[in-house]
Amino acid sequence: MVQDKVIYADYSASTPPHPEVIRTMSEVMEQIYANPSSIHEFGGQAEQLVKRARGVIADALKVSPTEVLFTSGATESNNMAVLGAVRASRYSKKPAHAIVSAIEHASVYACYEQLKREGVEVTVLPVDSNGCVRPEDVEQALLPETIIVSIMHVNNEMGAIQPLEQIGTLIKQHPKAVFHVDGVQGLGKLDVDLERWNTRLFSLSGHKIRGPKGIGVLIRRGRVPLEPLLYGGSQEQGLRAGTLNVPGIVALAKAIRMAVEGQADNKNKLEQLKQKLIGYVSDIPELVLNSPADAHGAPHIVNVSFPGMKSEVAVHALEERGVIASTQSACSSKLHKPSRVLLAMTKNDRLASSGLRISLDAEMSMDDIDRIGQALHGAVSQLRPLVQLER
Repeated sequence: MVQDKVIYADYSASTPPHPEVIRTMSEVMEQIYANPSSIHEFGGQAEQLVKRARGVIADALKVSPTEVLFTSGATESNNMAVLGAVRASRYSKKPAHAIVSAIEHASVYACYEQLKREGVEVTVLPVDSNGCVRPEDVEQALLPETIIVSIMHVNNEMGAIQPLEQIGTLIKQHPKAVFHVDGVQGLGKLDVDLERWNTRLFSLSGHKIRGPKGIGVLIRRGRVPLEPLLYGGSQEQGLRAGTLNVPGIVALAKAIRMAVEGQADNKNKLEQLKQKLIGYVSDIPELVLNSPADAHGAPHIVNVSFPGMKSEVAVHALEERGVIASTQSACSSKLHKPSRVLLAMTKNDRLASSGLRISLDAEMSMDDIDRIGQALHGAVSQLRPLVQLER
């Protein structure tokens, strides 16, 4: 039976909107409802709100307002970046090559699968035992015809932080190659520096940083040529047709500003929570820690495996004890397949089939971590005989 207080520990999948974000979005929905593309006064008011929000986001990420493109979320942003960049380049009829890491989110990885079907040569980069892409592998994979390289900031399943500055320096030596970074899991927890990383395309999603669902952004630095995914209007510099989501855009701007302003404090708090949770994991012999415990790992994600036990069974056992966790990416968790990310990292099917992700928030308390630790002990004790029977 679920206990009275439920501990939500699936913040990598989605976060509760901040109360200020909810108030802002509600006020805009109530008061500013005109289409920002309309030429009348009400449309102009909506347009001004969008312009102001674009400026807030640009300031937070240290880019130009003209480099901020609004989308429906990170999935669209990633599709626009990958498919848009490669398809725009193919008008030249020259061979195209693209590079992606083996641990990208499905919204990136599936784009590269589609590019293969379109005749593009794709190189998939492996990761090391920490779940990190090796810069030397990127260097070897880069070709004169490379159009785009996609390496995420923080892996959403096991939390590995990628060496973006080193990789970006290598890509800079290939002027035709565009560096795309899925930044969804890093903002608000770690420093983001697009200039230092040489990142030209950068994707974000509102609901991962206490903003609303259904709104995201693609940062396009240096006017990277993109082929639109949606046609029918001239919005967003002709790259994204459709009426702008004014309440979502304004709420997203507030969420991004708050995430950037709170980043240092959030990181310190999360590190303390994570280390305490890892201590509980270390006390349970059946559990294998997949997340990097050192500087290679993000402060908010702890991924463990319970070899011999299906991930979804462990998730439900925790839920019975009042803890909400997850298996892999929420977009892939219902597939009942071994985690592609953990398989790339561990090369072990048993570990990849039994992964459990606990993702934290800076507003959680040490008491919450104690509850999670106790739930882990209880779940493993309950399920241990089933694993032994299986053997």
